[in-house]
Order: sequence, then structure tokens, then C-alpha cells
Amino acid sequence: MKKIVSSLVVAGMLTFGFSSVSYADQDPTKEDSIENVEDTMAGSSSNMVEEPSLQETENVVAATEEATEEESKKEVGFTSKLKQKFIEGDPFWMGIVLIALIIGLALCIERIVYLNLSSINTKKFIRDVEDALASGGVEEAKEICRNTRGPIASIYYQGLDRVDEGVEAVEKTVVAYGGVQMGLLEKGISWISLFIALAPMLGFMGTVIGMIQAFEKIVEDGQVSPITVAGGIQVALLTTVFGLISAIILQIFYNYIVAKVDGIVNEMENSSITLVDMLLKYKIAAK
Repeated sequence: MKKIVSSLVVAGMLTFGFSSVSYADQDPTKEDSIENVEDTMAGSSSNMVEEPSLQETENVVAATEEATEEESKKEVGFTSKLKQKFIEGDPFWMGIVLIALIIGLALCIERIVYLNLSSINTKKFIRDVEDALASGGVEEAKEICRNTRGPIASIYYQGLDRVDEGVEAVEKTVVAYGGVQMGLLEKGISWISLFIALAPMLGFMGTVIGMIQAFEKIVEDGQVSPITVAGGIQVALLTTVFGLISAIILQIFYNYIVAKVDGIVNEMENSSITLVDMLLKYKIAAK
């Protein structure tokens, strides 16, 4: 009996549920309300998103064009101003200082490239030579020296080539050939120092000549005009400024080159001592 009653209750609930759902689907007022809500949302969204006006777009484009023109004017202004100062400082003397700067920079670049090619991993090279002496002898060590660039490898090759003459001969050969390699490392540095001194001297000479021309103009005018004197002095001092700038640039490169040479020379001396110690350790050279 209970099962029958419960079944009837479930059936009634299901029937009532289906009928309410179907009624809701067929209810026109509900559909109209839904459509009204959708229309209201669409209208509000269209009101919220507004396209920018034509005037605002033109203002943005004009501002962008003005910023671009200002940047281009700055670049052109710097180039033209530099050219103007170069001409005002007497192109002849300014040109001579510029040539001195260019030649000095060319020498500096050549030395820097040569010194960088002369630098090697000294510890790895010494380790390879020592392994070759321990396993294959002098000829294998000489082959490693031939296949390695730089002054240290050249010194080692010359020293190993004199092992049959004794340790003293090896030491003398290493010292003598080390001096040759040091001369190659320092080649051209004196010319760089010359242009370092020459650039400001040429600038001072241009300044003195410019001052002389300014005083000659005063004599021709027959009166001392502040504009004439100030203009002449300004033009005359431009060569000095350019000469000092050139000397500063070359001096920086010169100091770097000298420090690089000193480092390589120290490695050469330490490596030479290590070579003699290796020959005595493996008893390759006679005392």
C-alpha cells in the first residue's frame, strides 16, 4: 500500500513539473520580458562605447607629427651645429687636428687587434706543453708551440729548440727572444704618444694664429670693438678645444694599450721561468 501511494505521489509531481515547464515555454509575457532586457542591454552597451570624434583623432595625429619633427630637428641641429663650429674654427687647422686624430685612432686600433691576437690562455698552453714533454718528448712540445699563436708560444719554441745545448743556453735564448717579442708588442706605441702630444699643440697653434688675425682686424678697424674681439677669441679657441678632445681620446686608448702590453710581458716572464723548471723536472736539458 505504501509503495502504491509513493508511486502516485511521484507520478503527480512529475506531471505537475512537466506542465509548469510547458506553460513557461508557452508564456508570451516571459518572452517579451526577455527581449526587453536584451534590447536594454544592447542599448546601454552602445551608449557606453562611443567612437572617438574626428577632432580628437586629428589632434592626436598632429601631436605625433610635431614630436617627430622636433626629434628630426634636434638631430639635424646637432649635425649642422658641429659642422658650423668646425668651419668657424678655421677649417685648415681643424682639418689638421682631425687628421692627427684619425691617424692616431688607426694606430690604436691596429695595436689593440695585434695585442688581442697575441693573448692566449697561458695556463692551458703551459699544461699542454708539460703533458707533451711528459708523454711525447721535445718534438711533440715543439709541435704544440708551432700551432699556437702569440709571443709566449714563440719563446717556448726557441727555448725547446736549444735543449741540446743545456739549460743555460735555453735561458739565454728565452731572454734574448723575449726582448724581440717585447719590441714587437711595443711597436707603434711611440707614434701614438706623438699624436697625443701633437693634437693639442696644433690646436694651440690655431688659437694663436686666430688671435693674431683678430688683433690685425682691430688694427684695420682702428678701434677696439667688443664684438670683434669676442668673436675672434671664440673662433680661435675652438681649435684648442678640438685638439684637447682629440688628445683625451687618444690618451685613453694609449693607456689601455700600455696596460695590455705590461700584462703580456709579465706572462712572458712567468712562462719563461716555468719552461726552465719543466726542463729540469723531466731532465730533458743537460745542466
